[in-house]
Amino acid sequence: MKHALITGITGQDGSYLAELLLEKGYEVYGIWRRKANVDYGNIAHIKDKIHLIYADMTDPVSLITAMKISQADEVYNLAAQSFVASSWSTPLNTAETDALGVTNLLEAIRIVKPEAKFYQASTSEMFGLVQEMPQTEKTPFYPRSPYGVAKLYGHWITKNYRESYHMFACSGILFNHESERRGLEFVTRKISRAAARITLGLQDCVELGNLDSKRDWGHSKDYVKAMWLMLQQDTPDDYVIATNETRTVREFVETAFYLADGIVIKWQGEGVDEVGVDKMSGKVIVRINPEFFRPAEVDVLLGNPAKAESQLGWKREIDFMELVHRMVEHDLELAKAEIK
Repeated sequence: MKHALITGITGQDGSYLAELLLEKGYEVYGIWRRKANVDYGNIAHIKDKIHLIYADMTDPVSLITAMKISQADEVYNLAAQSFVASSWSTPLNTAETDALGVTNLLEAIRIVKPEAKFYQASTSEMFGLVQEMPQTEKTPFYPRSPYGVAKLYGHWITKNYRESYHMFACSGILFNHESERRGLEFVTRKISRAAARITLGLQDCVELGNLDSKRDWGHSKDYVKAMWLMLQQDTPDDYVIATNETRTVREFVETAFYLADGIVIKWQGEGVDEVGVDKMSGKVIVRINPEFFRPAEVDVLLGNPAKAESQLGWKREIDFMELVHRMVEHDLELAKAEIK
């Protein structure tokens, strides 16, 4: 029986990955931080099937202890300050967790069990001001946020440990991937939740930032399969995981409201004065709030997953429409529970 250690196990990706590994017969260990109130979050339904270890990415001793306890054959680093917007207000915390934290974990592995295989969750935000379309494993990086910069350090230190110590260390350059388990602070979940609550009369309007940002959106459940596949190969490497399709935030909004209740949005005005109006009722349901614009915008991200498809045999199964449908249906159920 293989042992796996997952950091960030209570998050969106961590929970889906834990489920996948349990299905494959792994003994699953997860790192989580001590809080005043115990909150299992996305792993509440499997908490009795996994082993949880208190540790922190900024505390090397706790990570060494976690490695000794778990004796992990595979380590998946999904822990991060992952909200891009917050990285401008907490740049040092973001760097300590998303950059130096990776080094702490790699050192823990090297000291305790250097033969363990390591997965680093890299991100398309490292491409930032994109240098070519679509982005591949060979595209130059140009991060545009403290988050992207910190993640780039994590990406390169993973490659450095692979080449310096001959560790089996991989990075998955994952493009935007969402799900019904996505945190409420992320724009996709903010949209799906608003579509559900506005439909049921629990909310009047939703405020958003740049509607014309383009992203390559997939579903988390598909993407964690790619993580696992990377660590099943004979040699470590880095892979772009994406859909090779791009959509605007505006398209996400339009799709979510249509799936929620057949609402068709009509756009009126320009720039920050633009509003989205329910075509049937004439009610304003979307407004632009300049506070939600990034200091340095990433206008478009589009990934080419050809390498992952050919070498890993990976392919996404959940398309954009199904992704939004799952999120909206989930939030409709939650909204209905509010009414009860």
